[in-house]
Amino acid sequence: MSFSELDFQYMQRALGLARLAQPISMPNPAVGCVLVRDGVVIGEGHTLPVGNDHAEVQAVKDAHRRGNDLKGATAYVTLEPCSHYGRTPPCALRLIEEGLGRVVIACLDPNPLVAGRGVRMLKEAGIEVDIGLCEEQAWLSNAGFMTRMVKKRPWVRLKVAMSLDGQTALANGVSQWITGAQARQDGHRYRARSGAIVTGIGTVLADDPQMTVRNGDQEAERQPLKVVLDSALKISLDAKILQGKALIVTCDDQCEKAQKLREMGAEVVAMPAEDGRIDLVALLDELGRREINDVHLEAGAILNGAFLDADLVDEMVVYMAPKVLGNGRGAFDIATLTSLGGVRQWRIREFDRVGADLKIILTKG
Repeated sequence: MSFSELDFQYMQRALGLARLAQPISMPNPAVGCVLVRDGVVIGEGHTLPVGNDHAEVQAVKDAHRRGNDLKGATAYVTLEPCSHYGRTPPCALRLIEEGLGRVVIACLDPNPLVAGRGVRMLKEAGIEVDIGLCEEQAWLSNAGFMTRMVKKRPWVRLKVAMSLDGQTALANGVSQWITGAQARQDGHRYRARSGAIVTGIGTVLADDPQMTVRNGDQEAERQPLKVVLDSALKISLDAKILQGKALIVTCDDQCEKAQKLREMGAEVVAMPAEDGRIDLVALLDELGRREINDVHLEAGAILNGAFLDADLVDEMVVYMAPKVLGNGRGAFDIATLTSLGGVRQWRIREFDRVGADLKIILTKG
């Protein structure tokens, strides 16, 4: 299919709307929709919080508020319109009822309840359907949802802030702050679009982090689930991370301390473990069952390395400060390699300056 420059521009606009939905749409995908007729945008919208309108319905309502007729219009939508009755009616049916003439879809929905059915509904109603415009961008904007639909587990994003020589802290553990305020605030955007923030007990004991999403000095209204891997329940009852929704994953959830944590409002669950380490595959399976699309991993070298060694990291967001720390604490404690042939290759997808620091986004090569 050959798309025009205008097609591309409208889909880019739809992708921008989808980004606005990322912090609020979960567990649904973050979708953007732009309605165009005679070269003019007549309505647009994005996915609202679960149980509310999807992007297409929001765009239709916006068009009606502006006094526009949708007959013969073109919809640019970042994901295949849904075709089933769930918490809301099918979006494909709404587009048919409004009399659209063409629908341009960035990528298909792998949800077994949709998976091409939305396209078939539109085509059977006589609507022209074109697929694949900005497909990779659209897939990546919903990587968590896509991964959960296909693999039944969340997309794992590992975030790390380091120096030029790969250190995340001084040898004495001091790490605040290696990167600047702008990089730290940028990192909160990734927390905001995640269903869960995962860390290890080592980080909790060393730094006592809150692991919340903040806009400046204010906490955001929606907070991800905070998950602490703590096989021996070493966590302090005064730990800041226990404020708000917290899931403590351990090996024994029937002990007295587990009960105290529950009384404080935390959820404590036992999961399979080997050599005192939580089974990470079991963890991700459980988070997938909880309809968590994106996991934001902010941890120390041991847990980072465990996820990497298990090949469970899908994306890395690296903030690199223009500093050299010397003999400090590294970012990844991985198994010793004996040849370069065993090195896992990563692909640099994006890089940019954030304040004085460099941000690099990597996905598997």
